[in-house]
Amino acid sequence: MTYYLSLGANIGEREQTLRQALQMLEQQVGPIRRCSNFFYSAPWGFQSAHAFCNLCCAVETTKEPLEVLHLTQAIERALGRMQKSVDGSYHDRTIDIDLIRVFNEQKEVTIHSPELTIPHPLWEERAFVKVPLHEIMHR
Repeated sequence: MTYYLSLGANIGEREQTLRQALQMLEQQVGPIRRCSNFFYSAPWGFQSAHAFCNLCCAVETTKEPLEVLHLTQAIERALGRMQKSVDGSYHDRTIDIDLIRVFNEQKEVTIHSPELTIPHPLWEERAFVKVPLHEIMHR
C-alpha cells in the first residue's frame, strides 16, 4: 500500500526534525518513494508566532493503516510531541504526522473509525497539505 503522509513542525529545529521523522518512517514503516519540498505556512486553526515547516511524503508498506498510525504516533513521541490535538484544539508542536490518503494498488482506501479517518477529513482545506501532496502525486 502507498501511504501519503503530511508532516509539520513549528517549534524547535523544524527542518531537522522533519528529516529525522523521514528517517524514522523509513526504518519503521517502509521506503519513502517520493517526498515534497518544504512548504512554510502560518499556523492553521490557532494563533502562534511560530510558522510551520511542512512536507508530504509517499511511503510504501504492507502494514495496515492502524499499525501505521500507531507507528507515526510513536515517532511523534520520540521526537518530543507530548500531546495530540483534540476536538479542533490545536497548539504549537515539535512534530505532527498525519495519514492523509492511502492507496492499495490504484484503489483509494477509506476508513471511518473512532481512531482513524482516511482520507483525512480536512486535507483539502489546508494549503500546507494540498500543495506538497499535489507535488508528489502528480510528478
